Amino acid sequence: MLRNINGLIGHKIQATDGELGKVDEFYFDDRAWNIRYLVVGTGSWLSGRQVLISPEALKAPGWESKNFPVALTLEQVRNSPDIDTKKTVSRQHEIELHKYYAWGGGSYAGGMPGNFLLPPVTEEAKPPEAGGAARSREDAHLRGTRAVTGYRLHAADGPIGHVEDYIIEDRKWLIRYLVADAGLWLPGRKVLISPHWIKNVSWETSEVFVDLSQAAVRNSPEFDPSLPVKADYESVLYDHYGRPRLDAELGAGSALPQGKK
Repeated sequence: MLRNINGLIGHKIQATDGELGKVDEFYFDDRAWNIRYLVVGTGSWLSGRQVLISPEALKAPGWESKNFPVALTLEQVRNSPDIDTKKTVSRQHEIELHKYYAWGGGSYAGGMPGNFLLPPVTEEAKPPEAGGAARSREDAHLRGTRAVTGYRLHAADGPIGHVEDYIIEDRKWLIRYLVADAGLWLPGRKVLISPHWIKNVSWETSEVFVDLSQAAVRNSPEFDPSLPVKADYESVLYDHYGRPRLDAELGAGSALPQGKK
């Protein structure tokens, strides 16, 4: 099922032996546009510390009760690597987390389906060789949903609006759409933009450039953010833009734009 990210903020995270905290935001990989971590505020029991939880640790979510049970104990979380979520989360931080929790090893029976392994190490993510810089390079591909909210969206021939929300697929935790507020250009309109239609992202200037025309966006099927996104609406949306159907886009080996650094 497709769900909007903003509607998941504040959901409770339930450890096996007590309430762990509440969802504060999400981190996603800007190459695959999949959610890599839930950022959880622990409140008073852990002095307000924020922790990162992989979707792999989630058991069957209680969508109606707004409760996410996880296959973790409070003591495990208390002793987990302390990562400052107010700063860039480095590749080394991620490696430490995955080693500590044994994420990616299939250790959570009954957990969420999907592959939440760390992406392959690229040249830019490799640590410096001996004699090089003192610190390992940061993984610039990990982005916070709150930080990217507000990015300006541009069609090929002009502005569309700005990022207001995200629509995710709740089994594999993939970002299927950015929700754009086009109110300054199209009063009262929200539109959906698939990451597959993005040509480039400028992270320095907080701008997203998509391979669509303003006219195509203006005439796109009406989107009502108060209603779930259904398969028939998606079909009409893809037909309108003349794009491949979603099952083809999400097939093995499909690539997404990485943007400029």
